[in-house]
Amino acid sequence: MNVPKFLLGDNTDCPNDIFVIHTEFPRFVINLVDDEIVWFENFQEADKEALTSEVATLIALASDFYDREMKRYETQ
Repeated sequence: MNVPKFLLGDNTDCPNDIFVIHTEFPRFVINLVDDEIVWFENFQEADKEALTSEVATLIALASDFYDREMKRYETQ
């Protein structure tokens, strides 16, 4: 199975939240409503410093993915 880099997540317990799941390293779920991130990786302290610059890019990519998906839903 080929799993996409990003997936949309939905949960009726959180009807106002918008979840995007990043399936590649570093794996995480982001709530685009408040930019809260839950990581599925265990990082060493040195890794956290290296990821700091990458996090902003990953948030932007997740947001772009969501916007693209919403545009696709609108055109169907």
